[in-house]
Amino acid sequence: MPQRLLLSLLLLLIAASLGAQQRKIQHKPYIDERRWHYGFHIGLHDQSLHLRPNGFIVPDGSAQWMSENDRQNFGFSAGILGEWRLHRNFALRLTPGLHFGSKHITFRNQADGRETTQDMKSAYIAVPLELKIAAPRFNNFRPYVVTGLTGMYDLTASKGTLVRTRPFQTYAQIGLGCDFYMPFFKLIPELKFCFGLADVLQRHRPDLTDPSQLVYTRSIDRATPGMVILNLYFE
Repeated sequence: MPQRLLLSLLLLLIAASLGAQQRKIQHKPYIDERRWHYGFHIGLHDQSLHLRPNGFIVPDGSAQWMSENDRQNFGFSAGILGEWRLHRNFALRLTPGLHFGSKHITFRNQADGRETTQDMKSAYIAVPLELKIAAPRFNNFRPYVVTGLTGMYDLTASKGTLVRTRPFQTYAQIGLGCDFYMPFFKLIPELKFCFGLADVLQRHRPDLTDPSQLVYTRSIDRATPGMVILNLYFE
């Protein structure tokens, strides 16, 4: 699915460039000369959690649990935009926002095929710091790439679940987008990929009332988060 979104955005940029071979009247021709830019964004995202099983077998040999994030669950994103122009082609952006979504995990017992599932709901507060590298403007569009780091805090890291992740997580991110200059504002579609930088699995689980449920955590070596975000910025 992320590859399809990326291909769709690239085709959109190519179509825009093919349809803009001649100079046209520019909307808001001086907007990029401002030192500061502000706006807001809304969009969709897909959360993921890459689980690395270790083949853990319970002491009596009755179960060997394997786990995977087996489903795409699209969530909603919203936030604000602040941009500081550093140079004609470079800008520093701060885009704090909220991401509401979930991750679906299936645990499968290799011994008898039995399955257990968990739906991990989340509400992230995200504070990304990004460097935007833009091409020269042509007519009423301007493609760019963006890269940076973001910190996220999960407000709904619930207790008592089969698997639990740490609330604070860090990501590296890279994306691409295009500024479309409309008569009264800028419309900016952007596709961004976020890669978790650390293992977020909580191994110490005093919140579990049933000690036998600890086998699900013990069956995982590492849990690394990820996210694909498709945003629309309005500036």
